[in-house]
Amino acid sequence: MVGHRGLRQPALVEGVPGSVLFLGGNEVKSSAVVKYSSAPPQAAFARLQEKTDLKLPPANWLRESAKLGPAGTTILGNNKKSKPFSSFGMAYDFIDSVGNDVDVVSDSENIKKLLKIPYSKSHVSMAVHRIGRTLLLDELDIQELFMRSSQTGDWTWLKEFYQRLIDQKWQRKKKSKEHWYQKAILSKFLYYSINGDGAAQPVPSTSKQHQEGPVSGESDEAGGASWPAPFEMPSSLSEDPGASNQGLKNDFVRNILWTFEDIHMLVGSNMPIFGGGRYPAVSLRLRDNNKPINVLTGIDYWLDNLICNVPELVMCFHVNGIVQKYEMIKTEDIPNLENSNFSTKVIKDIAQNILSFLKSNCTKEGHTYWLFKASGSDIVKLYDLTTLCEETEDKYQNPFTMPVAILLYKVACNMMLKKNQNKKHYGTIRTLLLNCLKLLDNGRHPQIIASANYMLSELFQLDEPKKEDSTDFPINGNSDESYSEEEEEMPDSDENGSYSNSSDPPDDNKAVAIIKSVGELSVPEKYKSVHRIRPSCAFPVCHGTEERCRLVLNYVLEGLKSVDSSIKKESDLPAADPSTPIPLKYEDESTSGGPECLEKQMALFLDKMGSFQKGKHSSQSGMIPGSWQYKMKLQLILKSSKAYYVLSDAAMILQKYGRALRYIKLALQCHDTYCCLCASMLPEVLVFLCQCLTLCGDIQLMLAQNANNRAAYLEEYNYQTKEDQEILHSLHRESRCQVFAWATDLSTDLECQLSVSCKCYEAAYEILLFSNLKNQNPEQHVQVLKRMGNIRNEIGVFYMNQAAAVQTERVVSKTVSTTEQQLWKKSFSCFEEGIQNFESIDDATNAALLLCNTGRLMRICAQAHCAAEGDFKREFSPEEALYYNKAIDYYLKALRSLGARDVHPAVWDSVNWELSTTYFTMATLQQDYAPLSRKAQEQIEKEVSEAMMKSLKYCDVDTVSARQPLCQYRAATIHHRLASMYHSCLRNQVGDEHLRKQHRVLADLHYSKAVRLFQLLKDAPCEFLRVQLERVAFAEFQMASQNSSAGKLKTLFGALDIMAKTKGAFQLIRKALISEGKSAAENMSPTDSSTSLNKEEVLKLLIEPRCVGINEEEAALQTNKQVYSLLLRATANRSLTLLERVEVILSLLEQLTQNSNTGNAGIQ
Repeated sequence: MVGHRGLRQPALVEGVPGSVLFLGGNEVKSSAVVKYSSAPPQAAFARLQEKTDLKLPPANWLRESAKLGPAGTTILGNNKKSKPFSSFGMAYDFIDSVGNDVDVVSDSENIKKLLKIPYSKSHVSMAVHRIGRTLLLDELDIQELFMRSSQTGDWTWLKEFYQRLIDQKWQRKKKSKEHWYQKAILSKFLYYSINGDGAAQPVPSTSKQHQEGPVSGESDEAGGASWPAPFEMPSSLSEDPGASNQGLKNDFVRNILWTFEDIHMLVGSNMPIFGGGRYPAVSLRLRDNNKPINVLTGIDYWLDNLICNVPELVMCFHVNGIVQKYEMIKTEDIPNLENSNFSTKVIKDIAQNILSFLKSNCTKEGHTYWLFKASGSDIVKLYDLTTLCEETEDKYQNPFTMPVAILLYKVACNMMLKKNQNKKHYGTIRTLLLNCLKLLDNGRHPQIIASANYMLSELFQLDEPKKEDSTDFPINGNSDESYSEEEEEMPDSDENGSYSNSSDPPDDNKAVAIIKSVGELSVPEKYKSVHRIRPSCAFPVCHGTEERCRLVLNYVLEGLKSVDSSIKKESDLPAADPSTPIPLKYEDESTSGGPECLEKQMALFLDKMGSFQKGKHSSQSGMIPGSWQYKMKLQLILKSSKAYYVLSDAAMILQKYGRALRYIKLALQCHDTYCCLCASMLPEVLVFLCQCLTLCGDIQLMLAQNANNRAAYLEEYNYQTKEDQEILHSLHRESRCQVFAWATDLSTDLECQLSVSCKCYEAAYEILLFSNLKNQNPEQHVQVLKRMGNIRNEIGVFYMNQAAAVQTERVVSKTVSTTEQQLWKKSFSCFEEGIQNFESIDDATNAALLLCNTGRLMRICAQAHCAAEGDFKREFSPEEALYYNKAIDYYLKALRSLGARDVHPAVWDSVNWELSTTYFTMATLQQDYAPLSRKAQEQIEKEVSEAMMKSLKYCDVDTVSARQPLCQYRAATIHHRLASMYHSCLRNQVGDEHLRKQHRVLADLHYSKAVRLFQLLKDAPCEFLRVQLERVAFAEFQMASQNSSAGKLKTLFGALDIMAKTKGAFQLIRKALISEGKSAAENMSPTDSSTSLNKEEVLKLLIEPRCVGINEEEAALQTNKQVYSLLLRATANRSLTLLERVEVILSLLEQLTQNSNTGNAGIQ
């Protein structure tokens, strides 16, 4: 059963809605739902008395009645004549059904005429149009058409074609008096039937004659009334394409969704329905008792009742207009009436065959097909009038062109409203719109063309990545007539004669298809539809973002052309040729005004943005605000701006920064024009502007960071397509497009590019602020602030590096220059603002990085003051101390900002390393350039010791990372320096024994730690040797203060043991020397050589006193003498290479190791 859901207007119960009838002994399924009805609830009909004279008009004849409602005259006028565009009126009203659910939309009279073709000799002439899977059928009254042709000159080609091929002696056939007589008494009978008193009430003859005119239907024969002129466009349509139906109305009393077997039809009917009898509804018929009911009449009655779901027929018989009797007939009994027998199964077969024939051959959307059967002929032919028309005359001579175009447009509009629900319809929508555009002329229908192009551009998603997924867009080709699949499958000519023209007359090659005999229509499944309706039409496959955006821009351009061509005020426009490239301004550092100029441009821009908020706008082309041109151009411009933005973003990802800047320039020029026209900026448009400016800032930053490819970027930037030039030409009709020029010019100056990038982000932030969009778009707000922080960091680093470069180049001047100080201030200001940006969005990691960079800036300031003191006897200055302490403060702030290592381990480790380095540098400078003029030695030593220990605290030697070897080397160096400092203090100190002992312990402790850490490193043998030699010297110093021989001997054996442990370091040196010798030179660098020779000298100094001053055991003494002797010879022999010397030292160390072990055993 079919319910009553989704009615256009409240439908009144007509017949038995939704019932399924099994009729005539043959199972035929039929159900009907009244979608719309303008008729009042049916009243019981008045049964007329016998002998009532129907030739006399009743008193209520042709007058409005409360019982009938406003549609009364339509119902009882019984006008059988279809209007030429009746199906379009219905289609406009039930746009949801068109192209999708319904197979046929037509007047019930046309449906009946088609289903009676095999039984009738009368002519059939119908216009067929395809919209999606729906066919629209309308009567094409040749007589009326040719009468119009004689008056206007239209359709002369069809008249000639008709006369040549079909009816060579065509003349208008007039209807008989009998025809008008029968119409008149039927009308009077129906008025009598609702009068209720059953009596004839004659009216004055003058009134009768006055009223009879309309009944004759002559008004319907006037060509001009029912056929709209081909080029007429109602004024309402010019304002809003959706507001008009091209003057075509749905004049039917009721619209019914009729399902006959598997065929779904939207049918218009004006049949009068009355209440009464055992059923809720009956149809009323008048018959001449002298004329039996024939098959045609029976089919007529049966189909009318089926379509309207009326279960019973009341027949009133008359003789010469005098009522005789009434008879009740059930609908299912009609096919079995005497003299009117017909098979319902055959009617079903006829319906299915005709539908299959039409669907197989009417394949092109927007084309007008003509189904024609001449009177008395058995041949049915189908012609494509659109193709015939294009071969001969202007296509706009076809009066169906505009109604079809508007219907295609309306169906597409309706589907567009639901496009987000189901993307698989995109292909269908595109096909509908493309076919609509084929039918329209830009000079006559600019609004619909502009709107259709805009809708086409809307089909391509720009705000999300394109997924080449068959669930979204089936990939099955992309023919414009995507409903047409003629090439895929052609039926055999044996099965279906309509496809074989071999035996046809030569002239019949104009027909698309032919049914050679109407008898074929009664054969079950004689015509099978070879036309497979696609579930969704093919959507073009875009192989990338650029291709998709280019399609969008192409449609936008066509829309803009339509809008511009419709604006008549051309005289005030600037002369511009769309084929001439519009130069994209290129700036170099000599002409750009720098940051100061940027400030002015930004101020002007923000002032203009403020004026937009106040509603100021102007159009140079003279468009009237509120007009369709104004609204449409705004939409098209915004769409093009979005397309260019997406293109720019895509180019950015591909690292084509010149192209990206060109596209974002075009996007902002579109936006500038939009701003010039728009009375008030919508929040989403302002958010989009922020996105454009943000992307522009990103591009300028990338251009600054990739200065090496500037020539390639410049070439990309200056390239322009013809399409872009034409869009710019349309933009320049409204605006100069220069508001954003400051942001989109390509500069060659690095500082300028960074400044422009920063200004872009600032402008985006300002827009969010003064438009109160910050809270509605928190993500956008965060992104802008993050980028502002980042660019300020970039600019800060830029100025900091410049300051460092100036400092390096400064040779003559001993004082810090003004330039340096200015650069420090600019850099510090940028870092400070960047930190505020990151802190405002709780971005602790980036805030820490900027604090770290500020610390680095402070260290550069300290170094600058260090370089200012060029004297030989320089000391660590207070200014250096001040800046190093400031640096330490910033590093500590960075650590506090992070809170813990877990927040961001890499940044945490980096800040710790920088902090450790700062403490180490400060301690080293204090140690090497002790400020003895200002501080006591003890205080300096204390400060150095504290700084070194803090440096150790932040130097993480345990965590495994890429920086671990550096940390180990740093820690080893710190222990070495501390040990050296305590060693030095011990040598120079006199007096306090407790303090000396403390220094001795600390020196020994730090030497041990330094050795242990240097041993972990495989690339620091020289540093390890140096520490070991200092330990030996430390042992010698200790030995000098010892009194007992045993103590001294023990100390010396300890020193020998230290030296023996250097064997591993010498082995590393030997390995390095051998690998060097193989690859390049025989000798190492002078630096390494001198270092090794110093070690040999120290060995000599260590061994010599031991050999003389101690009474050793004889064996040990001999060994030591031998070692010493060999060492002296090796030192004296200058011809030995460094590698040979190292070999000697290694062999001596081997002997010392053995001797040391023996000596230790003896002592124990």
